[in-house]
Amino acid sequence: MSESSTESSITEGSLARPLFTLAWPIVVTQLLQVAYNIADTIWLGRTAEPAAAVGAISLAFPLIFLLLSVGGGFTVAGSTLVAQYTGAGGEESAGKAAGQTLAFVTVLAVFLGALGYVTTDPLLALLPADEETAAAVIPLAADYMRVFFLGTPFLFGFFVFSALMRGYGNTRTPMRVMFVTVVLNVVLDPFFIFGWSVFPAMGVEGAAVATLISRVVATGIGLYVLFGLHVGPDIRVEHLSLELDWVKKIVDIGAPSALEQSTSALAMITLTAMVVTFAPPVVAAYGLGNRLISLVFLPAMGLGRATNTMVGQNLGAEKPERAERAVKLAAGVGAGVMFGVALVALAFAEPIVGVFIESTTADAVETLREAAQYLRIRTVEFAFIGVLQVLLGAYRGAGNTKTALAFSLTALWIGRVPMVYYLAFIAGLGSTGIWIGMALGNVVGAIAAAAWFTRGTWKRSVVDTAAPDMGGQAVDGED
Repeated sequence: MSESSTESSITEGSLARPLFTLAWPIVVTQLLQVAYNIADTIWLGRTAEPAAAVGAISLAFPLIFLLLSVGGGFTVAGSTLVAQYTGAGGEESAGKAAGQTLAFVTVLAVFLGALGYVTTDPLLALLPADEETAAAVIPLAADYMRVFFLGTPFLFGFFVFSALMRGYGNTRTPMRVMFVTVVLNVVLDPFFIFGWSVFPAMGVEGAAVATLISRVVATGIGLYVLFGLHVGPDIRVEHLSLELDWVKKIVDIGAPSALEQSTSALAMITLTAMVVTFAPPVVAAYGLGNRLISLVFLPAMGLGRATNTMVGQNLGAEKPERAERAVKLAAGVGAGVMFGVALVALAFAEPIVGVFIESTTADAVETLREAAQYLRIRTVEFAFIGVLQVLLGAYRGAGNTKTALAFSLTALWIGRVPMVYYLAFIAGLGSTGIWIGMALGNVVGAIAAAAWFTRGTWKRSVVDTAAPDMGGQAVDGED
């Protein structure tokens, strides 16, 4: 393994060091991932109609995520299998699991990309937008979505590469690949959006083209790393020929995660459908606020995904108590870090949102006011985000993806969607009700997930650690 000191200590010695060493590159990688969206938002916020342009990608993202989430859920299976086989010492099986996951997700990506392309207009037609939003925003969102769906296989390419490397214990290589492609995207954005040099001015569609080109580069580098270097699971070309037994394992573990992400996307669409009944400044504030809060998620997400690897490898090595200690450590760190982030966001909400839109039109001023209020209200949930992401990572690392699904549904469909509807429309709080309802989901989900964690029934491996190089047999790891 390339990061030998880190990887050898995942299953022995100090817990804090490997957890931190795994987590910080994931945080940076996700920060760079968000930089794709932030760059688009900043450049589009400088177009002639910033509220419409930013609102367009705000509408497009949940619809795109709905289809991408299906394939993305199956990368969790690859990460879990690679982690547990690596912890059990099964290098051959880890490589086979990685190859089978890569092939399966690629086939799925081609299908989902084609499906998304042909259903762009029907999907957007589902949103009950007001007349102004329908005329100014939805056509731009359609342009963005079509380009995005054309590049779906390349978008998935990096996702699966990153998941497989994470399961192996190497989180730095995906970080480096992401850095190269983000720089490329930031450079390309203004050329395609504004028509610099010989390029045509494409506006919102140009932002999607820049992202697509960057993702093609990311996938190419990722494939070279997986097949040409020895820094991750040992994948060989023959591992790409799909086998029914492996596909079943991937589906058994990945389907609940795919369902989890899909229902998250449906929740986002449902929430977006409520938001678009408001004027464009509220729609834009919702999108801008969500992009800012996606930055806030980064420390929690990094710890959650590091916990996934820590739990997977330690359960593979038959060390469940060490896995539990890692989860508790990560949850405590996550809550503390996120509380600190909340204090900063609360104190500097206006200057933070002011970075993204420089126009002084009435719509832009109203967008900034609403976005600042949104950010301040959601600081209430930040510490709970840290706890929930770590616990979901623990359940996924153990292969208990149905458990992770249950608490994700709790956060979204019990704690968030009904409360947004009630507060915004029934209680008559308007946009303030949206912001408050959005904040409640992770609070409810974290409390429920923590209560379940204390039962200890999640600490079971989903691979046969007695004979790892025979491919293992999936067992019932759910409770």
